[in-house]
Amino acid sequence: MKHSGKLHRSGATGWRRGALTVAALLAVANAWAQVTARDPWARPTAPGQSVGGTYLKLEGGKENDRLISVHADIAQAVQIHSMKMEGDIMRMRALDGLEIPAGKIVELQPGGLHIMLLGLKTPLKVGNSFPLSLQFAQSGLLKVNVRVLPVAPGNASANSSQGQHTH
Repeated sequence: MKHSGKLHRSGATGWRRGALTVAALLAVANAWAQVTARDPWARPTAPGQSVGGTYLKLEGGKENDRLISVHADIAQAVQIHSMKMEGDIMRMRALDGLEIPAGKIVELQPGGLHIMLLGLKTPLKVGNSFPLSLQFAQSGLLKVNVRVLPVAPGNASANSSQGQHTH
């Protein structure tokens, strides 16, 4: 049987559609495997304050991952920090990374894990926002937009802090 040009083009189109379907499914599967971020926010800073904190929820994908670095043009340096009570003093420590377990949510919040903005180039004012880049070992680069809010999204008591902290 002889194939007409019309039938041949139809076959090629079908192949392209199949390839696009496979590519779309792989993209969806890959997105599901990656870390996602929810509710990124930062507290406003006081006049002359050169440091600020950023908070968000990181949800692990299909496999364990690790946050290895953070960048924001708004600050000279950005670090991942933990806080814990030692006696009556809250101690803050820079971390070299943060484990994100598969399928689990790691919450960065005031008084605990957080992202520290050092050497702010501009004050953080309520209503403003800024981009933040999160680099993961497996998921790669994730860019989020951080909103400056007086309190955490959905939490009126998040603006209260207890204890002192030192580096």
